Amino acid sequence: MIDQELLNILACPACRGDVELRDGKIFCRECGRKYPIKDGIPVMLVDEAER
Repeated sequence: MIDQELLNILACPACRGDVELRDGKIFCRECGRKYPIKDGIPVMLVDEAER
């Protein structure tokens, strides 16, 4: 799905927190937002995030 190297360089655009892959979404450890992955590409837009 998402390469670990990519996860290591990604940060939450809302709070700049570290992220991890959880339940097929990019999850922010700091603020709890979940960003979707569409066609293998993380959509790191605050407006697209779930709280």
